[in-house]
Amino acid sequence: MINKQRLLDTFLELVQIDSETGHEATIQPFLKSLFESLGLQVVEDEAGEQKGLGANNLICTLAPTQGEEMKTPIYFTSHMDTVVPGRQVHPQVKEDGYIYSDGTTILGADDKAGLAAIIELIRTLQEQDITHGPIQFVITVGEESGLLGARALNPKYLNAQYGFAIDASQPVGTTVVGAPTQVKVDAKVYGVTAHASTPSKGISAINIAAKAISRMKLGQIDDVTTANIGRFEGGSATNIVADEVTIHAEARSHDATKVEAQVQHMKEMFESTAAKHGTSAQVTITTSYPGFKIAEDAEVTQIARRSAEALNLEPRTVIAGGGSDGNIINGFGIPTVILGVGYEHIHTTSERIAIEELNRLTAQLIEIVKIARQ
Repeated sequence: MINKQRLLDTFLELVQIDSETGHEATIQPFLKSLFESLGLQVVEDEAGEQKGLGANNLICTLAPTQGEEMKTPIYFTSHMDTVVPGRQVHPQVKEDGYIYSDGTTILGADDKAGLAAIIELIRTLQEQDITHGPIQFVITVGEESGLLGARALNPKYLNAQYGFAIDASQPVGTTVVGAPTQVKVDAKVYGVTAHASTPSKGISAINIAAKAISRMKLGQIDDVTTANIGRFEGGSATNIVADEVTIHAEARSHDATKVEAQVQHMKEMFESTAAKHGTSAQVTITTSYPGFKIAEDAEVTQIARRSAEALNLEPRTVIAGGGSDGNIINGFGIPTVILGVGYEHIHTTSERIAIEELNRLTAQLIEIVKIARQ
C-alpha cells in the first residue's frame, strides 16, 4: 500500500518550487538532496553547461536488494522543469478530487506528478522491503525547451536495459509505444531595402517569404506527417521595404523518409522563390529529436501492459504525436515506452490532475518494479 497522503503532500510541495525551463537551479538541489537522503547514489552530469539549461541532469541509482544484483537493470525518467507561467504556483485541492492551480499559472503536474510518483515508489520499496533489481532514475532539465536536457545527457551514465518515461498526457494505464521525429526548419529570406514611396527600387523579403509559404505543403501532409509555420517576423517600419525576414517552422513524422522529404520541400520553396526574385534564402535544418517505435511484444511494452492489468486499468497502447525524453533515450539504444500520467490540459492555466490518477500512477510504478524482477 502506498502512503496516499504523503504522496499528495510531496506533489503539492514540488509544484510550489519554481522550475520554469531554463531556471531549474532552485528545484535541482532540492531533488538531489532528497534522493541522497533516501540512500540513492546521485550523479550530476554536465548538462548545465549547455546554453538554455539552468542546472545539470540527475542520474540517481537505487541499489538492488540483497540477492537481486544480477536482475536486469531498469530505469524511470521524469523532468524537473515546467513551462511558463510556472512561478509562484498555488495548488488548489478541490472537492471534485482534482488538483488545480489558482488559475494564474500552470499547475506543473507535467511532470511533477511523475517526480512525486517516483519519490513515493522509492519510499514504498524501502519501507515495505519489496524485492527489486537495480533501478536508475533519470531526472532531466530542459525537457520543455526541446528535450535539451536529455539531448545533453551522456549515455555513459545509464546502465539500464530498458525503461519507462513517466510523461504522457494519457490516462494512467496507457502506454505510448511510438512517437514522431521532429525537425526544425529555420529560414532567413533576404530582399533589398528601399523607401516605401519608391518600391520599385527594393525587393520585399516579406513578399518573397509569403510567396514561398503559399507554395508549400503544410498542415496534415499524410497520415503520419505534419508541417507547420510557427513564427514569421521581420521588417522595421511601414515606410521601409523589408530586406530580411525570419521564419521558424517544423515538420514531424513517424516515417523518417517522409519527414526528410517534407523539410527538403520546405527548404526548396524558400530557396527557389528567393532566387526567382533575384535574392537568396538561408535555411537551417535541425533534428530536434528522433522518432521511435517499440514493438507490442517487446519486453518493456509487455511489462507496462501487465502492470496496468494487475491494477484493473485499461492496458492501451497508443502512438503519440509529440516527443518526450523517451525519444532521446530510445536513440541511445535503450528501449523506452512512455507511461500515461493522467494530467489534463497541460501547458495551460487550466491544467489539473485527479488525486486518484496520482495514486494509480504510483501503484503502477510499484507493479512495474515487481514484474521486472521476476
